[in-house]
Order: sequence, then C-alpha cells, then structure tokens
Amino acid sequence: MTQYVYRFGGGVADGGTGDKNLLGGKGANLAEMASIGLPVPPGFTISTEMCTRYYDEGEVFPDELREQVADGIAHIEQVTGKTFGDASDPLLVSVRSGARVSMPGMMDTVLNLGLNDETVEGLAKKADDARFAWDSYRRFIQMYADVVLGLDHGAYEEALEIAKEDKGYHLDTEMTAEDWQALVGEYKKITLDEQGEPFPQDAHDQLWGAVGAVFGSWNAERAKIYRRINDIPGGWGTAVNVQAMVFGNMGETSATGVAFTRDPSTGDKAYYGEWLINAQGEDVVAGIRTPQYLTKAAREEAGAKPASMEEAMSETFGELARVFDKLETHYRDMQDIEFTVERGTLWMLQTRSGKRTAKAALKIAVDMAAEGLITEEEAVSRVEPAALDQLLHPTLDPEAERDVIAKGLPASPGAASGIVVFDADTAEAKSEHGRDVILVRVETSPEDIHGMHAAKGILTARGGMTSHAAVVARGMGRPGVSGAGNVAIDATEKDFRVAGREVKEGDTITIDGATGEVMMGKVATIQPELAGDFGTLMEWADKVRRLRVRTNAETPDDCRTAREFGAEGIGLCRTEHMFFDADRITAVRQMILASNEAGRRAALEKLLPEQRGDFKQIFEIMAGLPVTIRLLDPPLHEFLPHEDGEFEEVAEAADVSVDTLKRRVSELHEFNPMLGHRGCRLGVTYPEIYEMQARAIFEAACEVAEESGDAPIPEVMVPLVSTKRELELMKAVIDETAKAVFDEKSRTLDYLVGTMIELPRAALRAGEIAEEAEFFSFGTNDLTQTTLGVSRDDAGRFLTQYVDKGIFPRDPFVSIDIEGVGELIEMAAERGRGTRAAIKLGICGEHGGDPASIAFCEKTGLDYVSASPYRVPIARLAAAQAALKSSDPR
Repeated sequence: MTQYVYRFGGGVADGGTGDKNLLGGKGANLAEMASIGLPVPPGFTISTEMCTRYYDEGEVFPDELREQVADGIAHIEQVTGKTFGDASDPLLVSVRSGARVSMPGMMDTVLNLGLNDETVEGLAKKADDARFAWDSYRRFIQMYADVVLGLDHGAYEEALEIAKEDKGYHLDTEMTAEDWQALVGEYKKITLDEQGEPFPQDAHDQLWGAVGAVFGSWNAERAKIYRRINDIPGGWGTAVNVQAMVFGNMGETSATGVAFTRDPSTGDKAYYGEWLINAQGEDVVAGIRTPQYLTKAAREEAGAKPASMEEAMSETFGELARVFDKLETHYRDMQDIEFTVERGTLWMLQTRSGKRTAKAALKIAVDMAAEGLITEEEAVSRVEPAALDQLLHPTLDPEAERDVIAKGLPASPGAASGIVVFDADTAEAKSEHGRDVILVRVETSPEDIHGMHAAKGILTARGGMTSHAAVVARGMGRPGVSGAGNVAIDATEKDFRVAGREVKEGDTITIDGATGEVMMGKVATIQPELAGDFGTLMEWADKVRRLRVRTNAETPDDCRTAREFGAEGIGLCRTEHMFFDADRITAVRQMILASNEAGRRAALEKLLPEQRGDFKQIFEIMAGLPVTIRLLDPPLHEFLPHEDGEFEEVAEAADVSVDTLKRRVSELHEFNPMLGHRGCRLGVTYPEIYEMQARAIFEAACEVAEESGDAPIPEVMVPLVSTKRELELMKAVIDETAKAVFDEKSRTLDYLVGTMIELPRAALRAGEIAEEAEFFSFGTNDLTQTTLGVSRDDAGRFLTQYVDKGIFPRDPFVSIDIEGVGELIEMAAERGRGTRAAIKLGICGEHGGDPASIAFCEKTGLDYVSASPYRVPIARLAAAQAALKSSDPR
C-alpha cells in the first residue's frame, strides 16, 4: 500500500528536508524541526502524491487514505493525551497547505478544527477560560464557512462589527465570553441562512471538508495566477498538514508572531518580525490587527509605544532567539518562522526560506559566504536572477520635492508612481492599457494577486511588515507601504482621505517603500549605483559561467547601459530602427519609391553617411568587442504612410505625386508581411540596400580602428535565410564591399558573416547553410512564431489558458519551448558544427534574458546569449547558475 501520510512530533519524524517534493516545503520542514529537537506540535502530512491522485480520480478520497489519516490522528492523540471529537477534553487541529515552494497566502488554512457545540464547553472547562474557548469557536466557524463552505466572509465580518458597535467596543480583545457566545449563535444563523444547512458538528466531517478544501485551493484562480507569475508547474500539487493546535489567544501570557532571522527588506543581520499578545496567527498575517515589534531596537527605531516581545516576554524571547540561530545554522539560509506562545510555552509552527527583496538576497548571500555558512558558488546559486530587475531601475531622487501626505510602514523597498486604483481588476485593466497604477486597499487578500502583479506599487491602510501585502510585494519586487492608518479609504466612492485632503481614483501618487512615505504627484528619480554586494556577486558569477553575455542594442545610450551592466558585445543591432529617424525617413522613402536601381542608389547614397555615423558611435562604445549587426529586416511598406492625412506631406517631401505614392503603397501591401518580402528577400531583390549597409559598417569600423587603435569586430547578420543559396548571394555582396572598403582604407579588419536562424527550414538545413555562415544567431522570437504558427502580437488572448490547461508549461514567448523550438535549435547547432566545427552559436531573441531559456542554452552548448540592456546582469547570473547546475553530479 502506498504511504500517503507522514507523521512528525512526539519523537517521530517520518520525513525530512530531503522530502520537499513529496511532503511540500512546510511538511518537510516540520518533520526536520521535530527531528532536531525543536518544540513542534505533533501532526502529520498528507503527501503531494495524494493531491495528484485526488484530482486524477475525480476529487474523491480513497479508503486507504482514510485509514492512514485515522492512524495520523491517533498519533496526535497519543502525544497530546487529548481525543479528537471528545466533548470533555477535545483535540483541536489546524489544516494547512504546503506546496514544494512557498506560495504565501495563495492557498487555504483552517484553524481550531474540531470545535462544535459540545467540544467548546469541554475546551472552556479544561482551559478554565470560557472567553478563549468561544473566541476560538467563532474564529473556526468564520474560517470554515469561508474556506470550506464557500460562504461570504463579509457577512461574518459585518456581524462582528455590529456586535462591537452595540457594546461600544473598539477592539476584538474587549469582547467577553458572553459576547463571543452570542456571536457564535449569530454566525450559525448566517451559515444556515446562506447554505440551507446547519454548521457541521461532526469533527471528522469537518476534517475531511478541510482537507478537500486545501487540495481544492491548489487550483483556485489566485493560486493559478501565482504559479503562472512564478513559473510553478500545475502538476506539482500541494501537501496538507494536519497539526495539533496550540493557542496564542489564551490571555496575556499567550501570543503569536511571524519572524525572519534577518531583515527581508535590507538583508541586515538582525531579528525581524512582529507579534501580538492574546491572538492567533491569522491576526498577524491577514492584517486584522496592527502587530507590535519583535525587538526593542526595532520598536525604538520606529518610535512605537507598545512593548516589544523582547521587553514583554524576555525569557520566551531569549528561547526564540536561540531557535532562530539554530534554524539558520541548520538550513544555512535566512528563515521565515511562525511561532505561538501558549501560556508561556514556545511552539514552532513553521519555518521556510524567507521571501526577500533582491537587495536583501544579495546582502544575505554575500554575508553568509563571508561568515563561512555557504561557499561563493552557493551564494551565486541563492539569488533569483529575475529578482535583480528590482535593482536595475531608478529610485527616488533624494533632492526632489516631495509633497508627503501620509506615512505607513516601509513594507517593500523601491519607489513607484502611478494613478490610484482601488481594486485588483481595475489595476489589471489599466495596466493592460499602458497605465502605471498604484493599488490602494484597506488590506490585500490572496484574491488580489493579479492586481498586485499588474500594479507598480501597493499601499494598504492596515497590516504590518509581515502582512499578506508586505510579503507578496517583497516577493514580487513591488514597492509597498502598509499600515498607513491615517489613510481613510472609501472603495465604493473610489477615493481616500488623509490629513484633510482627498485623493480620487485616477490621481497620481508616489510611494516610497524604503521610507513608508506616500506623496502626491510624480517624484523625480535617479539611476541606481550597482556596486557593493551586487558587484561582489557578479564577480563570483563571472568566475563560474561559461556562456558569454551580449546585449540587444542599437542606440548609444542602450550600448553604454549594457556595457555598464557587463555586456561582452552586441548580439543584435537592429538597423531598421535607424531608418525611422526623422532626419532620414525621407531618403528611405525616396529609395522605396524609386522606379529603378539608379534611383535607389541615389537615395541610398544620402543614407550612407547617416548609417556610418550610427555604426561608428556603437563601435566606439563597444571597441574591442564583437558587434552583430542585422541587415535590414522589415518589409518596405512599414516605412511608408498609411493614413490619408500623411500622403500629401510625404509625396511632397519625396517629390512624387500622391497617386504615385498610393500606387506604390498598394503594390507593397502584403496580407501576411511577417512571412513576406522581408529579410534577405529584400537583399536578393535589391542587393544595393545591403551593399550600402555593409559599406557603412566597414567604413565605420575602419575609422574607429584608426582613431582608437582598438578595432571592433563586426559580425554581419543576414536575416530570414532559409536556403544556402540566399546566404551565398548576400555573403558575396558583403565580402565584395568589405574588400572594396579595405582597399580604399589600406587596412583590413577581422569580421564574420552569418545568419539568423529563425525559420524551421533553416534549422533543418543548417548543415549546408553553415558552409557559408561563420555564425548562427537563433532569432527565437520569430523561430517560435514560425514553428508554432502563433503570432506573438495576438497570442496573449489565449496563451494564458494554454498554460493553465497544461498545453504549454509556460508562455513560449517568455521561455523557450524546449520540446519544439528547442529541438530545432539543438538540431541546427549539431548540424552546423558538423559542417563548421568552430561556428559561433548564440541566441538574440527575448529569451536571451530568461533564466530557464539560458539554462537550455548552457545545456545545448551555445557560445553566448544576448539580452536587452537591463537584463544583462540577470543573464550573467543565470548563466553562472546554469554552469554550476550542469557541473553538479547530482
């Protein structure tokens, strides 16, 4: 019989850290903590394999699972001395999710399970605290109704608020046992009215309902969105952790908290976290109550009055600090910990590698290497390459004027400006229309995940530094300000008021996640300085990576930025962008409208000095490095006017009649221009175009070599080749032009002629094409389009559903389709090398900045990847990690 249930606690640990795929991160770590002697409430984990089977078999539980769960409950009963469902001394449990990788807030949890009208009385008597028992029962009903029964949690929240108003209370902690008992009655009535059935009283029915709900939450919309954003496969499933409850809401000697062993925002080596006296964990993470600081230093720095845990429970805090140190040393990483104190006794409920900002990730990795906890190579592997994007963009100018209207907690560093929106759907819609938005909420919930991802920044009125908004914002790299309590939000009227000022939806604000400030209007920014930990980690990465990293750039600014970020040349310089310049578009159009070769050459002669100047600037910046220049690629009609109002102006500038211009536009019109008269097909038809571009390249290269003594290395790329003969013709034009220029300049330069592999036929015939090509650059954008028969400009309408349904593991325009496009690349590389052993191979599509695609390039043995300037550091780090992974025998 397959084992689906794994016990932990009470001297038992059926699993451990190595079982993360089977038990999920939470279950594996609970077992590991139990095995190293930490105080963990006993429990058991239902494996991810069961989740997969649950979905495969129509969402039913097999009898063998029911038998194993019964054994798991017996284990908890044996350790605690309590009995599940017993009216006199009831065992209560929590039911939580636990995927392989942390997905904070995305899946469901049920606490205090096992309470009913009888067991609540037994709990009250056993604990000698009726208030605690009825408080726990009302929490359970509210959570179970929401998570398992699918009822509107707002109705329960409203009933609680009315009950407090009737009594004149401001805080939940003011409610008495009798108040909670009355509210339980109201909650049960709401449940009956909403679903037509009473609240379930049988503890075992409650348990199976909760287990099914946790499995079900794996495919909740918010979880699917989170998986899509973070490239988590849908087939992994989640584990379910059932654990004996310990209670932080048993009076003033009880508490609950969330903590990190280092600061997840800055990476500083200091305990970081929040806690609440007389509360349960959901009160902290959901932002229901504003928590207190964990340490005295943090409280004093914030100027807060409520005592820190270090001050109020010094002995227990000391025990907690020792656990922090033990866990960080054991796992050799910064830990995110949940704990509960029940009447002075400390219990550990969870540990996991904590979500952190890019800045913190860099500092923690570099510091831990310096401390000897990890090696330099492990430090390189610890930082998520895509997270570096947070560091590579501007921050607020400290000298800029700021109209500060509010201040909250600095929940997630970075700064962002945008228009105010008050719900996730609007944030997503406005973002899709190109607007920068700031999502403003009283508090965020997991259902807001799509809006948080779309927003440039997040502002909440409630919640602390470990609330849902804060944790998710840090994980996504979004600037965040939480707990801005003086911001009064009216989501219905779509405005908020603060300090006598009104801010409406659509108004622009700026938030600074490093200071917690909220400002009216847009605040000026400055460029980041990339040194310190960033520079150190990049040095370590460069030591181990094999793949070279180039950039896709055609402007001097982009070239300079890329070099500053460590680019080792240019992998793609698109020349068509230069043709659209306002000063030369007229000459381009004259060339297109010319009726014969002489007319085209006359127009091209005007363009030659402009092109030469373009290439000279690039070669000066990239002196000594390879520069791959793609000859003209787009169809000619793109350079001509399309609107009626433009024809007269263009005709006059080009010295032709409007009728002639319209006739030429009509002649050039194509039904499917992506597959039409473009790329090398233009060069075959009008070789004088490529001749002019080649002359500009070689003349510019000779000038730079003459002036600087540091010769650039031009790599001339012929686009859209599908046959050897096409490249043979174009290479002859390029070589003849190079010889003519070198004769004129009395000098020679090294250069290469190659092609972009962007058509399936070119990949299939790569062996014979390599007879002419000295390099292949895989144009993965077009190769993906032509292989899949999918337009990247239109595919957004359906690709999300394709990913959700498992047709593609991820968007093939974001990460290479390994099975299809990847196989063509591997085939072309193998056949190309078979003909020309030293052929240079690289990719220059957008995939060149995608870590998963870079790992594929390493495995395939390509020579380089080329990425947009701001993704060059990401590519450098990803290439290093790919090299380390390929050399790891495991």
